[in-house]
Amino acid sequence: MLSQSLLSGMRVLRTEARRNIALMAPAMNKASDPIQQLFLDKVREYKQKSSGGKLVDSNPEIEREMKNELDRVAKQFGSDGKTDMLKFPEFSFPDVKVDPITQSAS
Repeated sequence: MLSQSLLSGMRVLRTEARRNIALMAPAMNKASDPIQQLFLDKVREYKQKSSGGKLVDSNPEIEREMKNELDRVAKQFGSDGKTDMLKFPEFSFPDVKVDPITQSAS
């Protein structure tokens, strides 16, 4: 019984330690490995360039290809041209009126 409690406690402790380490790693913002630090620096640089939702380092040809692909997808999925194909769709589920079931005494 004591060993079961001890094993259970160790599992909980291991899970909590793993969660805490996973939360602390991004917060430290400093990698111990120079390759990891280079990767983090490049990700930060990319995020700064892509502010505003625009493509990074694009040219008119890439913009044209993107527009053609969006038009093709809009045509394929029957868009009316007024909806933004880059935006996540909004769903609405209206409440359906259900008739109650009644039993009549026979």
